[in-house]
Amino acid sequence: MGLWKQCLFVLFLFITLIFVFFYNYKLLVQKKIQRTTISNAAELAEVCNQIIKGETFLLSKNVLGTSDRVITCSQQLIQNHYITKTLSKEELKFPLAYIIVIHKDFETFERLFRAVYMPQNVYCIHVDKKATLEFYIEVGGFLNCFPNAFLASKLEYVVYGGISRLQADLNCMKDLVTSEIQWKYIINTCGQDFPLKTNKEIIQHLKRFKGKNITPGVLPPEDIIWRTKYSIEEHAGPFEFFLNETSTLKTPAPHNLTIHFGSAYVALTREFVDFVLQDRRAIDLFEWSKDTFSPDEHFWVTLNRNPGM
Repeated sequence: MGLWKQCLFVLFLFITLIFVFFYNYKLLVQKKIQRTTISNAAELAEVCNQIIKGETFLLSKNVLGTSDRVITCSQQLIQNHYITKTLSKEELKFPLAYIIVIHKDFETFERLFRAVYMPQNVYCIHVDKKATLEFYIEVGGFLNCFPNAFLASKLEYVVYGGISRLQADLNCMKDLVTSEIQWKYIINTCGQDFPLKTNKEIIQHLKRFKGKNITPGVLPPEDIIWRTKYSIEEHAGPFEFFLNETSTLKTPAPHNLTIHFGSAYVALTREFVDFVLQDRRAIDLFEWSKDTFSPDEHFWVTLNRNPGM
């Protein structure tokens, strides 16, 4: 009986030591995050004071560092200063949808995502199928921390200047229209973008358009008419990724559409996105554009500028 009590005492002591160890470890991690947060906040405050005074400044370290791969989601949100509550009623009533097309540089992507992230918005991330498996897993694991962000359900081998770049945006649009978040505008970006305005400033700017799209563009200048005049063959994976220019003339654009050229990066209303995904004229223009050069630079603006669209 004495030996049994000794064993029970050793077992109890062992369990107690394990509990104390994990408790202290968790406490140490939390204190480390708090120290980092306080240190970052203090350094940022000092920089702001120097800017106000017109002085030059130098950050001693990367205050807005990217995520430590081993920390938990809650730790990541705290350490990297993510906004987790809607900042105003105006922003709550005007949610946005974002498309981000990426293929490399996780740190650059995370800085963009953190800059545009708001809990009332929704985010579709398209990872190029040419990206490494490590990158894909890293992005997927990162997005698991955000209930309003997800990977596109269909991924493309993206070739610069080819139809695959436009298809990547459309894949995300198909996912975003099924979101429970009733977003007002959709904004497409790439991994190397970065916003110059806050979320509130962006929606205030969008409101000035009173339900119209932002698709800047013009009638085609002489030097780029070739983009839709001749057939361009895209070779997109799994082993070859390039465009091949041909001398084959294309047929005129469908439905007597007048082709315009403009920005591939746009802000589109929800109603216009529904039109793009469902209307026969938009579908036919997409099919006609499959063998053109950089179709994302004429697709949006052409549909938006032609009468009756």
